[in-house]
Amino acid sequence: MRKSLVIHPFLFAVHPIFFLCSYNVNRIGFVQTLFPSAVSLSATSLLLLLFKLILKDTQKAGIVVSIFVILFFTYGHVHNLIEYRQIGTFVIGRHVYMLLTWSMLLVCSIHVVRKIRGDLGRVTRIMNVVASILVAIQLVGIALHEFKTNPWDSVQNPRYAGISTIDLRNRERLPDIYYIILDRYASLDILKEFYDFDNREFVDYLEGKGFYVAHDSTSNYLKTAHSLASSLNMTYLDHLQEQIGEESWDWGPVTKMIQDHEVGRLLKSVGYRYIHFGSWWEDTRLNRHADINVNIFWQPEFPMSLYRTTALYPLATELGVLRIPLLRWMADERLLQWRRVQYTFEKLAEIPGMKVPTFVFVHMLVPHKPFVFDRDGTFVPEQEERRRSKKVNYVNQLVFVNNRVQMLIDRLLSSSKVPPVIVLQADEGPYPPGRSTNWHQASKSELRQKMGILNAYYLPDVNKDELYSSVTPVNTFRLIFNLCLDTDFELLPDESYIHPDDHHPYRLINVTDKLRDTDNKD
Repeated sequence: MRKSLVIHPFLFAVHPIFFLCSYNVNRIGFVQTLFPSAVSLSATSLLLLLFKLILKDTQKAGIVVSIFVILFFTYGHVHNLIEYRQIGTFVIGRHVYMLLTWSMLLVCSIHVVRKIRGDLGRVTRIMNVVASILVAIQLVGIALHEFKTNPWDSVQNPRYAGISTIDLRNRERLPDIYYIILDRYASLDILKEFYDFDNREFVDYLEGKGFYVAHDSTSNYLKTAHSLASSLNMTYLDHLQEQIGEESWDWGPVTKMIQDHEVGRLLKSVGYRYIHFGSWWEDTRLNRHADINVNIFWQPEFPMSLYRTTALYPLATELGVLRIPLLRWMADERLLQWRRVQYTFEKLAEIPGMKVPTFVFVHMLVPHKPFVFDRDGTFVPEQEERRRSKKVNYVNQLVFVNNRVQMLIDRLLSSSKVPPVIVLQADEGPYPPGRSTNWHQASKSELRQKMGILNAYYLPDVNKDELYSSVTPVNTFRLIFNLCLDTDFELLPDESYIHPDDHHPYRLINVTDKLRDTDNKD
């Protein structure tokens, strides 16, 4: 009898990749699965060859490799389920215990398979069918999304006329413009009320340097994607709500607006160089329209998310198997984030030396978690972060950010031949405890925590009477262009919107009145 083909190890090797893609298909493209799939299939081929040499049987080797692959890719999911579970004082979710358990399961499986006598053709065929069905389900879901006519292909984003009033003969007098996003940086009042932290010293520093701090500013939207799409295009997202519909869960239009934004278009049209400082978040990791991209290790977010579900993650992080610094940064997302933020500050300090006017967009995921910085900038291991409260971790990271921002501002102001424009702004505030979805049910207190933001402007030689304390990010560049580049953009009403959850990004609800009702904070 002809033996059945052993294909199930390869199918099980790509199923977790397609599953993660299918689950996030509204945020990423199928093309991002190609590299991790190639790596996974190559590793599976080597394992199959190895166990074929050991077991002297292709079908047995296939079963063992499939078990190995399943254990490898399910490790992170199981760990997340039992991470904080205890039996008495025994913490069953610790990596060392889980890795030991997974190793024992693999060893036992190899022993059992090795002892089996007789033909395993039927088992192989069943495993082939099961694996094929699992992969087919994911591929169908991805294909339906990839090949359908995207409802946002015809969406027309607002476009503005070029900044024609700038006298390009005075190009050397154009100021560098720094748009620095400090993710989830809360306002002065929010920090005092909910984090028991007085940030007055930092605010006083900014005002002493000539910044205007908009103390009553709120974000226009609940999340980074909406907020940046709005501020970088100087508009609200009503047109997406109207053209796409409230039931769409496709984030593609928002991502497109972040990548190809009006602020960059307008400034490049009059001779600005666009430098993009990216984060680990996919939408701002790099920008293909920028003249220069600055980031450290440009690994896309998708393969990193996949990697965190595997058994390789604890081996490379908590157990310190990888000791080579570069490999550790690549494998340990926390260490990589710690280095990336420092690298960003270091490279930002070099911008004033450039000879052409420069627009610098910076997205730093701090004080946003992971909380990898102590107050003095030292690295915080994951176990140490878990031992501390969220308030302590958040404030410690914020203090570090304050110190580095002050050093950066001193450098930019002292080294720039033409006084620069600098915006320090949060795209959103920190999450209130217990609230991550169902935002239409959020209390006024929760909305204030999530949408009260730092918003500070350094606009040299500008009458500050033109600014106002409740200005929101949607008007940031309308103000900058009007006050510094002699344009005549009309200011929009300062409003704030939420959406219920990630599956309804265009079901926008105006909560401006709730945020302004300070008499009743609940």
